This record gives sequence, C-alpha cells and structure tokens, in this order.
Amino acid sequence: MKKVLVAGATGYLGKHLLKELKKQGYYTIALVRNPGKLDGIEVDKILVGEVTKPETLNGIYPDVDYTISTVGITRQKDSLTYMDVDYQANMNLLEAALKSTVKKFVYVSVLNGRSLKDLKMVEAKEGFVEALQSSGLNYTIIRSNGFFSDMKEVLEMAKKGKVYLFGDGEFKGNPIHGADLAEFMIDHLETDDTELDVGGPDMMTQNEIAEVAFRAAGKSPKISHVPIWIKNLTLMLIRFFSGQKTYGPMEFFMTVMTRDMVAPQFGKYHLNEYYQDKI
Repeated sequence: MKKVLVAGATGYLGKHLLKELKKQGYYTIALVRNPGKLDGIEVDKILVGEVTKPETLNGIYPDVDYTISTVGITRQKDSLTYMDVDYQANMNLLEAALKSTVKKFVYVSVLNGRSLKDLKMVEAKEGFVEALQSSGLNYTIIRSNGFFSDMKEVLEMAKKGKVYLFGDGEFKGNPIHGADLAEFMIDHLETDDTELDVGGPDMMTQNEIAEVAFRAAGKSPKISHVPIWIKNLTLMLIRFFSGQKTYGPMEFFMTVMTRDMVAPQFGKYHLNEYYQDKI
C-alpha cells in the first residue's frame, strides 16, 4: 500500500484529500499542528509538526511515497506573511522531502498563476512552484479554479437582496467543490503529468452565478454592476493605506473577479446544490 503524506491536512481541501485517499486505497499520513482539528477523519498516521519551523519536520518522511501540500494562507490571522507560509513553509517541506524516499511532490497553486504574479499571494506561490520545478524531484502542480466556498459572498449578498459585480458581469468561471478537486488530484497522483488546470463542471458568467444565488435565496434578482475603474481605484487606496495582511486577500479576490477564470471542467458537484445547502 503506497503512503501519502498530506500537509495542510486540517484545512478545507486537506480533509477532502484524506477522505479521497482512503477511498482509493492509500495509506494516509496527516501532518498537522493540532490533531484535534481533524474532526474524526480517518487517517492511518498522524504526525505533529509546524511547517514554518523546519526543526519540527525532522524525520517526518519515513517510507513516504508521495507528498501533497495544500499549505498556504487564505486569510492572515497572525504576523506570518505569504512568503513565510506559501513560499518558505513549502520550501521546508520540499527540503525534507529531498532527503527522503519521497517519489513525488504535489503542490496546489492557483489557476493562471503565472499571469497573476504581481499579486502578493500568488507571488509567493509561484516562487515555490519555480523552486519545485528546479528541485530535481518528480512533481505535479495543480492549478485549481476557486472553490465553491469562495462564492459564498455572492450568496450572502443575494440573501440581502442585491449582488454587486465588477464590469458587466460577463466574466466567466467554473469554481470547483473541494471533494471534486480531491478526486481529480488523487486520480492523477501516479501519472507523469507535471502541471494540471482544473475547474468545476459548470461554466457560468458572474451574472449567472448571481442568478443561481438569488434562486437559492428565494429572492428576485437585483444586480448592480460596478465600473472597473472603481475597483482599480479601490485597490490602489487599499495598497497605499493598509498592510499586506489587509490588502493581500482583497487584491486577489478583486483581481480574479475582473477576468475570466476558466479551466477544464471536472466533477459532479454543482454550485446551485451548494448554495441550497447553505440556505
């Protein structure tokens, strides 16, 4: 039975990966800071370590075949920066893997990452991608579209009666459920693919996503389209008057909402069902 270590195992995607790995017959190893956050998810082995502290990672790779890292900051809650976590913490994992029997390192980055490198969050992720590619270790970079959970804000606006979108609302995307992404990743775990883009099964414009949210909320659609120049001005002011902890997530969200984010379609979970479950 092949052994897979998941770093970031207590996060949203990490938990889905552990479930899918068990489903497909792998031996699962969860690398966590707090085992209690696994919420009863079945794993074969739990390792306690802190990826930002390389001294805690000594000996984490006994007999591991594959490493999957979902490590990264979504919303900053402490003094750590994107470079501390999305880059350096993953470098700590990679350096440990290079001294071990690990056959392959799988890393989850973002869709269109190369063209978004001017964003603080993506700059750190793509810095690690480049290091992994030049490491000599077999690897796969997963470039995922946004999660359904990233679309919750649209549903919250719809529940209040109005959704605000940038531009004309015709930017397209296909967000993906964490369970579908986990299945896609494990299906490709033992392939020779070095880089894979993936999104969910439903390709929709932002206007269509808003309409789905209104239907789930039982409200008549009311959409307000905000000019792109207002987004640009807002971002400029946020970057000038706030620190990375504040503007990092906002610049990423506001940027991806003003461009097409389209990836090959995969999965069986649909956004309308997700919204219905959240009502």
